[in-house]
Amino acid sequence: MIANDLPPAVRGRMKLWFIEPRPNVFISGVKDAVAKKVVDYLHRHCPLESGLMIFRRIPETPGYEICGVGDTKRNLTEISGLQLVIEK
Repeated sequence: MIANDLPPAVRGRMKLWFIEPRPNVFISGVKDAVAKKVVDYLHRHCPLESGLMIFRRIPETPGYEICGVGDTKRNLTEISGLQLVIEK
């Protein structure tokens, strides 16, 4: 997950389950059921200004799904069924 800005309480909670290699960038290999609970938590506790971009593993091709919440400051595009992030 990549966020523009997280509320301090949410960021602290995310550090319980995820590694934060850069500020507001979280990586984890949690099970799908836990990942769904974390995403639900983020939807409930983050304002749209948080700008969440969530990458999630799925069993179908291409093996991942990207969803955004709020203004992520990054654009998504789809090419031949692949979701890609456009960097400036």
